[in-house]
Amino acid sequence: MASGAWFAADGAGRVVTGPPHATRPWPGLGLALAGAIAFSGKAIIVKLAYRHGVDAVTLIMLRMLFALPLFLLLAWWAGRGRPPLSARDWRAVAWLGFSGYYLASFLDFAGLQYVSASLERLIQYLGPTLVLLLGRLLLGRRIVPRQLLALAISYVGVGLVFAQELKLEGADVALGSALVFASMLSYALYLLYSGEVVQRLGALRLTGLATSVACALCIGQYLLLRPWDSALQLAPAVWWLSLLNATACTFAPVLLVMMAIERIGAAAASQAGMIGPLSTIGMGVAILGEPFSGWLAAGTVLVLAGIAVLGRAR
Repeated sequence: MASGAWFAADGAGRVVTGPPHATRPWPGLGLALAGAIAFSGKAIIVKLAYRHGVDAVTLIMLRMLFALPLFLLLAWWAGRGRPPLSARDWRAVAWLGFSGYYLASFLDFAGLQYVSASLERLIQYLGPTLVLLLGRLLLGRRIVPRQLLALAISYVGVGLVFAQELKLEGADVALGSALVFASMLSYALYLLYSGEVVQRLGALRLTGLATSVACALCIGQYLLLRPWDSALQLAPAVWWLSLLNATACTFAPVLLVMMAIERIGAAAASQAGMIGPLSTIGMGVAILGEPFSGWLAAGTVLVLAGIAVLGRAR
């Protein structure tokens, strides 16, 4: 969610499993596809907003300002009839909100100043591979040969697109790619350590609470680093784009994906979410005028193939 990665259950993370609750797959698949496409529009909206001279600190503040009431409402709704949070739960929510939503989102927004929406989305889809690698490094989990093959395929795909964009756009692409990769690393840590908290609080309640923490941090960061009224001087288009980002590309995908998982299960919903890079590339070409090349096509195919192999290996 925060950074943008959508590859599983909680709107962006692989945290909910279970059998599908419906015999007809198409309604659930439709919801999963709609959620993936809606979330993939985030990068497009951010790139459009940057054309009006706004900086990352202000832009992410506006997104979170509009999203905060929605996620507070989600946290309240998902927490009805459930026991109140303990001090341990609040500490976990604060940490997960910082790493999974605040830091990941800010790094992603900063990176989008320097890279295309297409490359950003491909780097975001390395999320499952980062979870796998961090699980090996931090928790000692075993990696099987097929998973290593998936890692190699995915990273070669991103490498192709990165090399081509670096050649065309210059050294800033390296900085932007590093920021987006760091964003995914932060979000992968969230995924790695959120499982126990999800079991206690539930995916929707955790998403609502952790994202609300991130919203407060982004707003506080703006108040510390910028004059409080500087956002009032922005072009009206930046405000409208931020409202659209907060609702259609941030909050709505969370609900769509969760409803999809209830109907078809996490695995099928995650596979449907692989349309995300394709929709981002299509919108980047049609709306932003980004070039479409054979290198981009080849890299996208490799990244999606790697994630597919990784899913089968699991």
